[in-house]
Amino acid sequence: MVEHLTKETFLQKVFDYEHNKEWKYQGDLPSIIDFYADWCGPCKMVAPVLEEIAKEYEGKLNVYKVDTDAEPELAQAFGIVSIPTLIFAPVDGEPRMAQGALPKEILKNVVKDILKVA
Repeated sequence: MVEHLTKETFLQKVFDYEHNKEWKYQGDLPSIIDFYADWCGPCKMVAPVLEEIAKEYEGKLNVYKVDTDAEPELAQAFGIVSIPTLIFAPVDGEPRMAQGALPKEILKNVVKDILKVA
């Protein structure tokens, strides 16, 4: 299931950027974080794909969404200038970012290659 994050839940579940300068992932499962807005056409295109990914990898991967209109500070903290922007956060290692409505096959490759989820 896709979970919507506020700044408060983001700090708890993904990264507490207020207290850590270096990236330190808070979660125990890798995650995809979708920075989106309700008015964004490409965001609407990628939303059902992320729902499918969340179902297919349930228990192995978290899929989060951050509404950039409701949480502008989070978007600013990560330098989000265009949406959708996806952050791929492995449990260990640095996060990666991608912009645009990525097709499902590309997302599945990222899940396998970057997030190391089979």
